[in-house]
Amino acid sequence: MKVQSSAPDLESVQSSIPRHVAIIMDGNNRWARQRGLRGVEGHKQGAKTVRDTVENCARAGVEVLTVYAFSSENWRRPQDEVNALMNLFLEALADEVPDLHKNGIRLVFIGDLSAFSDELRDKMQQAMKQTVGNKQMVFAVAVNYGGQWDIANAAQQLARQVKSGGLEPEAISPELLQQKVALAEFPPPDLCIRTGGEHRISNFLLWQLAYAELYFTDVYWPDFDDAALHEAFADYQRRQRRFGRTSEQVEASQQ
Repeated sequence: MKVQSSAPDLESVQSSIPRHVAIIMDGNNRWARQRGLRGVEGHKQGAKTVRDTVENCARAGVEVLTVYAFSSENWRRPQDEVNALMNLFLEALADEVPDLHKNGIRLVFIGDLSAFSDELRDKMQQAMKQTVGNKQMVFAVAVNYGGQWDIANAAQQLARQVKSGGLEPEAISPELLQQKVALAEFPPPDLCIRTGGEHRISNFLLWQLAYAELYFTDVYWPDFDDAALHEAFADYQRRQRRFGRTSEQVEASQQ
């Protein structure tokens, strides 16, 4: 991985580069089937695409990249595929974390990590601890994650505060709940990309994506290269983000 400052051709639109990009990486199995390969081969190629995307996002000036690696529903997949994914996680941690750390990338895992093996969970914790001080970019990986679980988990934290007498129910607000959901310390996603042709967010960052721009592409995740990423950025730059205001109000605020 070679991470440098923002590419020269992006400097003029640097303010239009999304600070936080979230990606639903879909299409690994279909990519493999089209080539007569086992599904795990699609996931292996997809892992290479993750590496390239981290590099490309860091070079473009993205501050936070969050990828949906393994949802809480993915446990329902065939056991051999789940086992292969767990092995890929272990291999990726061993192979990629030193490189991420060298390039100043902070690695964060979000989701219910308690479902993973002790070995995998320990390696995740070690990777987060090793890279916690890095400033180039945050790379957040959602594993055993679901948006509904995330919101329920945040509500449980507030409920415990109410039960202990430290919080009045009337004091619970969207701002307070925001402090308890995953990724609370980072800016909310500006752009959510889904590859593979499906047009849904599949229980991903339900709270955090409230005002994100959604971008769907037919490109399968293993084929999602730098050109595809920048097409998503170009589409994002053509949009006007109003956050409840009128177009006239937005335009007036930019003058």
